Amino acid sequence: MDVLSRPDGRQPHPAITVVLADDHLVVRAGMRLLMAADPAFEIVAETSTVPETLEAVRRHHPRVLVLDLTMSGRSSLPTIPALLTESPRTRILVLTMQEDPAFAREALRTGAAGYLLKEAAAEELIAAAHQVAGGATYVQPSLGARLAVEDLDLAERHHEEPLTDREAQVLTLLALGHTNQEIARRLFVSVRTVETHRSRLRDKLGKESRAELIAAARERGLVA
Repeated sequence: MDVLSRPDGRQPHPAITVVLADDHLVVRAGMRLLMAADPAFEIVAETSTVPETLEAVRRHHPRVLVLDLTMSGRSSLPTIPALLTESPRTRILVLTMQEDPAFAREALRTGAAGYLLKEAAAEELIAAAHQVAGGATYVQPSLGARLAVEDLDLAERHHEEPLTDREAQVLTLLALGHTNQEIARRLFVSVRTVETHRSRLRDKLGKESRAELIAAARERGLVA
């Protein structure tokens, strides 16, 4: 492993080993160029699929894994726990175009140490990698502000508008991937009734997408 030379003669520090995981060659080349310019980093592997990333992490146990949220049409989000099982000391920095706060919250919940948008400035990637390597959590400031506002809004909604038992059941089944028709059959109600509950959930939670509803269900402990 490379070490960083110290002009003062003190003991050098090992380089921060990095695996770059992104299915776009141009993106990986850009990240490699940026990180290679910082002597603190050593790129030990590059991958373009989820299986390749698992193998690289298993083999190299990098300090930092820069992970695209979607590779070759497959979400890498569910793989985060498995990656950390393979290498518990690895710090995962998600680098993605997905700016929905629900994805950032879910990535952090499952074990990612950082979440950064690909539109971020080059120096922000370097700063984020250094922070997560040092044990801190990093969220792009603009996204972090949105998360804070949503968390505050969610807390207020929880206090003012608790879910009914039936709404909680519908939310749980939605989070588990069931369609309106399947939920209606399970709860012995009409599809129209399920649609009404979904509308009330949207109003109470301020959530529209399925990803946001899944995150809301997990925040309430309704699903694992």
